[in-house]
Parts: sequence; C-alpha cells; structure tokens
Amino acid sequence: MQFGIFSVGDVTPDPTTGRTPTEAERIKAMMAIGLKAEEVGLDVFATGEHHNPPFVPSSPTTMLGYLAARTQRLILSTATTLITTNDPVKIAEDYAMLQHLADGRADLMLGRGNMAPVYPWFGYRLQDAMPLTIEHYGLLHRLWRETEVDWEGRFRSPLQDFTATPRPLDGVPPFVWHGSIRSPEIPELAAFYGDGFFHNNIFWPMRHTQAMVATYRARFEHYGHGGADQAIVGLGGQVFMRPNAQDAVAEFRPYFDVAPVYGHGPSLEEFTEVTPLTVGSPQQVIERYAGMRDQVGDYQRQLFLVDHAGLPLSTVLEQIEILGSEVVPVLRRELATGRPAHVPDAPTHADRVEASGDGDALGGAREPG
Repeated sequence: MQFGIFSVGDVTPDPTTGRTPTEAERIKAMMAIGLKAEEVGLDVFATGEHHNPPFVPSSPTTMLGYLAARTQRLILSTATTLITTNDPVKIAEDYAMLQHLADGRADLMLGRGNMAPVYPWFGYRLQDAMPLTIEHYGLLHRLWRETEVDWEGRFRSPLQDFTATPRPLDGVPPFVWHGSIRSPEIPELAAFYGDGFFHNNIFWPMRHTQAMVATYRARFEHYGHGGADQAIVGLGGQVFMRPNAQDAVAEFRPYFDVAPVYGHGPSLEEFTEVTPLTVGSPQQVIERYAGMRDQVGDYQRQLFLVDHAGLPLSTVLEQIEILGSEVVPVLRRELATGRPAHVPDAPTHADRVEASGDGDALGGAREPG
C-alpha cells in the first residue's frame, strides 16, 4: 500500500501571526514538503492544480519535474489534473515527458476542479463540465495508446493522423486515478476504463465515501476488469498530531477556525467526528486510519493533507516526520495483515511494464460509443 502527502498549494495567512507567505515561499515550501516525504520513507507526493488565487500550483508538471531531479524513489503525482479545462493533447505530452524524466515514477489524478470561474478563462462553460470530462479523457486514453489518432469531438478541433510525443515510457502510459468528492459519474468513468478511483473524502462523512467506493467497485467488476475487491482505490485524509492529544487540538484550533475551506462552519469537534480529519496523538491517527479498511475494503493509496490553513512550513515538516516515523510504519503492518493475496498492490510503473504483455497494464476498456 502507498502512503503519501498531497497539497492544494493554498497561500493562506497564519492566523496566529497574521503573516502571509509570498508565492515564492509557498512554492519552495511545497518542494520542501515533497523532499521531506521521500526522506521519511513515504511513497507519494501529489500536487493540486489551480489557476486562481490564493493557490500557486498552476503548472504541476514543472513542480513535479523539479522533484523528479531531486528524488530517487518518490512517486510524483497530481492531486488534480484538470481534465475539463486542459487540452488532452497537452496533458498527454506533458505527463509522458514527466514520466520519462522521472524514470516512470509519475502518475496523475484527473478531476474537474471546483472553481467555476476557471471554465471561461480557458474557453469552456461550467455547464459542460461532465461532457468535457468524458470527451477529453476518451481522447487522452487513445493518445497514449495509439500512434496515429483520427479523432473528432465536440469541444476541440479534430485530429488527423496525430501522434503525441514523447510516447509513454516503455510503451506503458502513466497510471490514471479519477478523483471525485461527490459525482457518481466519476467512479463510473474510472470503472469503465479499469483505472483507479480516488475519493478525496476530506469534507464528507464516511457513509458517502462508502457509497462512492462501492459504486466504483461494482462497476469495475461489471466491466470485466476483475473482482470488486480488486478495484484500485485511493483515499484522502487530514491529520494534525502532537504527542499529547489536547496539545494537538489547542495548537490546530486557530488554524481550523478561520481556514478558507472549512472555517466559520462546524466546530473542530463536529468536523472531526464525521470526516477523516483527525487531530490528536499519533496513536489516534493510527486507529482512525487503520479502520478505513472496515469502511471501504482493502485499498491501495492513502494520501494526507498536512500543509493547509496557513500552517507554517516548520510545523508541516514536523507533521511529516511524525507520519514517517510513528504512523505509517504501523499502518503498513496493520493494513497488510489479512489482506487477501488476490487484492492487487498499488500500481507502479515497473509492475505495469511487467504485466503489459497480456494487456492488463494498458487497461482493458473498449472505447465508448
């Protein structure tokens, strides 16, 4: 099972000091977080994609390419690649290039994003978000698997005998996760293509997460990719830890109370009761996340959000140190115990290259239509 960090790249004032980092500081902080993730033995670093303030990661492949040159083992991913407003041709070429630079240590999570103003900035309409997702991914899927693509759709100019370059490393495209919080069409899309489904359940109660994952698993089996328990599932999460739980709550509360994403709403206690946000001791985090398997079955990837709400970089690096030294080693053992042999591990490039001879690595979906 893979464990890692994801960042949305928000530039948020520290409510305890009033200081707001510069964009340059925040970008460098995200890179320091990625390097720390590898240092402490985590498996994945993922960055979001945003094109509006107060966020900085507008060019994920630039950031991940930098990390590729500074790391040896870390899988470099996105927490969202906007399949709606990005040209699928550019996605195909950018992420294949990253895959080569990272020697295969690259995958991506496709999503629609939740910022309505972004759509007209790139020449699209918010009302077309789901049709864009389906059409753009259908083209992206082909661009990585066919060397001469003839294609015509609704939202971009036609292609004739088009070859995206560079071609995927070793002939195996980057692994794709489809990320969603609330839209049932996304687990259906992931299941159709035999891709991974990532439920970023940081704002939702577990019953909602259970329903979304169950939908994906059932449809994955329906489309003939394997049994429901062989579907590739990832989950989001949020934690803040100190050796003493009361100290963690006292330190994190001012950040929670004014955070742009959930401040001025439910109390910290109410939010932690119904969502995966866990504020307390490392042992409390272990118990909470070891129990995720009881909710969704055996799964392949767990990413944690730790750098949001204006938390200073020094505190974030401390949190990653605790994850790597005290939490993740225990979770690895506990979540491996009793895991059926037929349940697949998290996808890696090397494993998918090895499996590519029988077509499994490339996905077995037929094209829509």
